[in-house]
Amino acid sequence: MKTDVIIIGSGAAGMMCALQAGQRGRSVVLLDHTKKLAEKIRISGGGRCNFTNINTKPENFISANPSFCRSALARYTPQDFIALLQKHNIGYHEKTLGQLFCDDESEAVIAMLRGECETAGVKRFMSCEVGEINYSPDGTTSHSTKLPKNGSQVAGYRPLAGEGLRERVKAPAFHVSTSRGDFNSAALVIATGGLSIPKTGATPFGYHVAEQFGIPITKLKPGLVPLTFAPDEWKPYADLTGVSLDTIVSFGKQSFRENMLVTHRGLSGPAILQISSYWQHGEPLHIDLLPDCDMQTLLAEQKSIKKLLSNYLIQWFPKSFSDVWCAQLTEHKKIENKPLNQYNDKERKQIAANLHDWQIIPSGTVGYSKAEVTCGGIDTRALSSKTMECTEVPGLYFIGEVVDVTGQLGGFNFQWAWASGYAAGQAI
Repeated sequence: MKTDVIIIGSGAAGMMCALQAGQRGRSVVLLDHTKKLAEKIRISGGGRCNFTNINTKPENFISANPSFCRSALARYTPQDFIALLQKHNIGYHEKTLGQLFCDDESEAVIAMLRGECETAGVKRFMSCEVGEINYSPDGTTSHSTKLPKNGSQVAGYRPLAGEGLRERVKAPAFHVSTSRGDFNSAALVIATGGLSIPKTGATPFGYHVAEQFGIPITKLKPGLVPLTFAPDEWKPYADLTGVSLDTIVSFGKQSFRENMLVTHRGLSGPAILQISSYWQHGEPLHIDLLPDCDMQTLLAEQKSIKKLLSNYLIQWFPKSFSDVWCAQLTEHKKIENKPLNQYNDKERKQIAANLHDWQIIPSGTVGYSKAEVTCGGIDTRALSSKTMECTEVPGLYFIGEVVDVTGQLGGFNFQWAWASGYAAGQAI
């Protein structure tokens, strides 16, 4: 089949790109190895699809090149996607911090995108395994590499690197061999996502394509993911699973004030998921357990009180957490859990410091199985920020999560999918 555009990946970014290109009169083929359409949309937001955030700005994204996302985000905004929902009479509501959710189930968004693609003439092939991608830079000479189905790396294929490639390119062409037949096009879009949540069909496919064409990939790691601790170290807290606290969690210059959740393996909750994308292995997190209090002043005012420290803290914490935290303070900081009137000024200052700056070092994360996103990806230095096209491989585009642009929690990653998909769809 000959077509103008081949898009591999039928998630949020892929479908947005497809419908935009189709509406511009391009013939589009959308390929995906999974049976279900847009499974990440389906499970997002607890099944309600946190489809964007009205406060979206470049500062909400992580990338080795922080400015890269500006162009796409400016040209397709949250208001643009809201207008698309309103066109289809899909209700939505705002939750905390600008997060927008569907009133009904996520299927409404999937149906909307599917319908827009069908109206634009997009041909969709599901359960379609890609075997080989052949590329002809000038329309005559074909280069090919068989893409691995497992996690092994594509080795030894670097035919397109070097200066002056654009000058010698005439009419690039892609030939994609699949389990559903062969497809030819002048443009190929990779919208296959990252490694997060493999049960939705996530694979390293997009990174293999980048390796095939010699396109650099930044370091990958799970993002928006619960953090774990060494079992022996976390044992005192393991029985507190389900305890939730309002905290400010910080790493470096980044901090988030949201709930923190204790789990049997470590910490989760919105504040932890947010900071996990910034956290570096082996480094401590800084947690303010009482962000609305000046504990040094409050403790100084309790000099005559005979109540135990752990009992005094239960006005802010569950007793179970207060008891364990004070026991650990005794063990590690050598500050006993005793009546408030028995502490001296130095001890009160140290207790307050530990409450406002509880420093703990995670041992790792729960991994991609529970990560909402993949941090890192296709190096943005290899892409045009306006079109998402590879600067050294004309006709090849990367969009969505596979690119080294990762949003914070709260609808930002969907907004990047819409914006990057729109940018490519308008350029192809």
